[in-house]
Formats: sequence, C-alpha cells, structure tokens
Amino acid sequence: MEKIYSLLILMLFFSAYGQTTDPRYQPKPYVEITHPEWTKNATIYEVNIRQYTPEGTFKAFEKHLPRLKKMGVDIIWLMPIHPIGEVHRKGKLGSYYSVKDFRGINPDFGSLADFKSLVSKIHGMGMHVIIDWVGNHSAWDNPLTRQHPDWYTKTREGKFQPTPWYDWDDVIDFDYSHPDFRKYMTDALRYWVSETDIDGYRCDVAGFIPVDFWENARAELDLVKPVFMLAEWESRDLYRKSFDMTYSWTLWDKLKQATIEKKGAPALFEYMAHDVNSFPFDSYRMTFTDNHDKNSWEGNQFSNFGDGLEAAMVFCSTVNGMPLVYSGQEAGLNRSLAFFEKDLIEWKDHKFSGIYEKLFRLKHENQALWNGKWGGEMERVTNDNMNKVLSFYREKNGDAVLTVINFSDQETEVILDSKAVKSSYTEVFSGKPVIISNDKTRLKLRAWDYRVLVKNK
Repeated sequence: MEKIYSLLILMLFFSAYGQTTDPRYQPKPYVEITHPEWTKNATIYEVNIRQYTPEGTFKAFEKHLPRLKKMGVDIIWLMPIHPIGEVHRKGKLGSYYSVKDFRGINPDFGSLADFKSLVSKIHGMGMHVIIDWVGNHSAWDNPLTRQHPDWYTKTREGKFQPTPWYDWDDVIDFDYSHPDFRKYMTDALRYWVSETDIDGYRCDVAGFIPVDFWENARAELDLVKPVFMLAEWESRDLYRKSFDMTYSWTLWDKLKQATIEKKGAPALFEYMAHDVNSFPFDSYRMTFTDNHDKNSWEGNQFSNFGDGLEAAMVFCSTVNGMPLVYSGQEAGLNRSLAFFEKDLIEWKDHKFSGIYEKLFRLKHENQALWNGKWGGEMERVTNDNMNKVLSFYREKNGDAVLTVINFSDQETEVILDSKAVKSSYTEVFSGKPVIISNDKTRLKLRAWDYRVLVKNK
C-alpha cells in the first residue's frame, strides 16, 4: 500500500510540474502560409495610374520607377487596371472599382503588352508588383450579368443590387454560394499571375468574401508562384491560410485622435497593446497616413493629421508593420485627388521624399524593423511624460531601434526609463550621437518632434 501511495504522489507531482507531451496543449503558430522571402523587409507604394501623369498610362508611369526605387519602395501596388463599366458610371471616367472585364486591360492605361512591359521593368529593378482585385462586385455591364445572372445577389424583386447598405450604385453584388463562380474568379486570379508574372494582389473589401474562398485561392496561386496577398480588411482570421497582410485602419484612427483630436500619446497605447497581444506574431499589418480611401473621402493627408503628420509618418515606418506611401504623398500632396475625374498630381521636390528615403533605408538594413517573424517585437519604454511622449524599442539579431515621438503641440523634455535601452545610439535624421546612460538622460523635443535612434554595434 505504501508503494502505491508513493507512486500516486509521484504521478501527481509530474502531472503538476512535469512537461506534458499531450498535443492538445502544445502551442501552434496561427499563420500557416509562408510569406515570400522578399517581403521580410519590404515597403509598399500605391499607384493611381490615372492621376500619376498627364498621359495616365503604364508607359508614362515607367519613368517614375527609378525615383521610387531610390526612395526605397519594394512593392508597387497598382489600383485596378481593368476596363471600367459605363452603365451607372460615376463621373466622366468612373471608378476603377467598377470592373467590366476581369481579364481585360483598361484601354485608357494602355495595352496588355504595355502592362507586361511595366511588370518586367519593375522586376528588372528588383521591385515587385501587385494589382488591385475587386472580387466582391462588378460593373452593371459586365458580361457576367448576361451570361451568369445567377452569380449575383438579388433584391426581393429579383433584381440586381449594389452591395447592401452601401451607396456603391455603380456596381452590383456577387453571390459566392455558387461553386462555378468561385472557380471562375480563381481562374481569373491565376490568369494574371501566370500570364503577366505579377506577384500577388491587393483584395478590395476582402472581408465581404468568404474566408474559405480566399484560402483555396491562395493555395492555387502559390502553385503558380509564391504570391503576396494584401487584404483590405483588418481581421485575424484572414492571416491563417490566405493573406500575408491586412490594413491597419485602427492605427489610422488612433493617430488622428493623437494628433487632430489632441489626445496625445495615450491614444496609441491601446493599439500598441493589441498589436503585440492579439495579432499573430508572424502577421503583417499595413501602416499608413494616407491611401486612396482616406485621400478621397476623409480629406487630404495634411488635414488628417495636421502638424503631427511627420510624427505619424515616422511612427508608421518604425512600428510593427509594412509602411505604405500613396501616390503624390512624397511630393507633399495637399489636397484630395478626384476619384471619378482626371486630377493630375503635381510632382515637385518635397522633404517627405527624403524622410521616407531615410526611414526605408533603415527598414531594409536594420532587422529590428523587419516584418513579421523576421523583425523585433515592440517593447514599451516608459518615460516621465507619458501623456505627450511615446517611446518604444525593437531589437532583432543584434540590431536595435529606439523611437521617441512627441505627440503634442508643446515643446517638452523627457527622461526615458533607461534600464532596457541603456546604450550609445546614432539618430537617423541628424546623424548625431546620443548616449542613454542613466535615468538622468534628457531628450529635448519640439512640438511634434521625433527621434529615431539606432543602437551602435
């Protein structure tokens, strides 16, 4: 009896303190797809072909590629390149997102040969290209409305309808309950990858389309070549088997609170906590101060963040995620571009281009700022002025970056908690040395000022 009792005690001990091998309790990575290796330290740039040049063509845009390469752009995202519907068209030129032919090229932009030439030139410069994919709806005069009217959702009266609850009157809503339609759309996605050698897609309103469709589409596309997929959505479920990256709408909203609404650094704390704790470690989040939605509907980038715009740009380029630049942003675009008419971007030298060039060079060279599992986790660095100043530290394989930003319209001095960040640094923009040695090290920051400190090796 004594031996049995002793055995029971040992079993209880190992049950409580031993290491279980039960597979039910083993941690598993949530992200099951493999990100293309070339995305590990990539940046992304959104191209509005219509407004980019007076010609508004692929050929004319090619001239800007050397400039974008110099700025540090890695992924060129082209807004929809397909023919635009004419029935119920908005404005004179219509919306890119009213697609008349999913396998066609908008003749205003050029020919299929022109598009292939552009893709080839982008690849030749060491960059990659994705195109916008509008899978949720089509133009009213898309041939599918005649060939397969059952592939669309209907009103109670059995008529075509725009996506319910939206004012997208120039498009009508697809019904993904039909297997043949799913195959049609997947085949069309494969077509552009296999025939034109693009590297993936930015998928419009991706969350309106069933996740299982995307998971299968990603698997089929990866059989052609490893692709990069960006979802216009912000949801954890899309990371598992379908998308490399989603939008970070939440960050944009929080940045507006921190700047325009004058709520300061605390407006961003919740975002930082959720990014570290609720999003999969190997997920990518697209960070931005502007894109075609915000530019068109919310006003221009300057009104979005006011005097805090540069601070927001630096923040988006050093937090976890892949920074986005929208067409003209680097030239100081100070107005919203028309969405349904011709509205040429005014190209001029602007300090924003230089800011991005320095930040993107740092992202390429410093592993702390790389994407997903390749980069360093954001660690909170407390300071004595948390209502105004946000400070955080990222480190990976010996590389480290310390970002300090004054999210206020007042000059301030700040003392960092130096326990974790005590070291010698070089500030990216000034090139000046900064030594953080103890709790008496003060940083003086002007209104909306910032420091990006690279740890010396």
